[in-house]
Amino acid sequence: MKIAVTSETPQGLESKVNHHFGRCPYYTIVTVENGAIVSAQAIPNPGAGGHNPGELPALIKQLGVDALLTGGMGPRAVDFFTRYGIEVATGAQGTVRSAVEAYLAGHLRGHTPCKEHGKGKGHHHG
Repeated sequence: MKIAVTSETPQGLESKVNHHFGRCPYYTIVTVENGAIVSAQAIPNPGAGGHNPGELPALIKQLGVDALLTGGMGPRAVDFFTRYGIEVATGAQGTVRSAVEAYLAGHLRGHTPCKEHGKGKGHHHG
């Protein structure tokens, strides 16, 4: 299983979770086998400075990701991921490692689309 986590830095599992799916600087792709983390790789977000709707979900799909963990995401992006069969969990916080562990334990599930996405950069998740 592959899990993508929006992240602040390229520090892999020790990076802090970024709270904005589309504008995050990195996606950390975590591979999980038999319930255990086996690898993590940070990739720069090519759309951090701006992107068209659907581009980033398509990229995440091409990477073979099964689930995406983030602090927040707009309803349109959630719809794209749903169409691709990728589970979205919002409300992620802490480090990439802690978010993945919460997800694997069943504590981080579901999503609440953020209505503020797309209306400016001044809102926060938490």
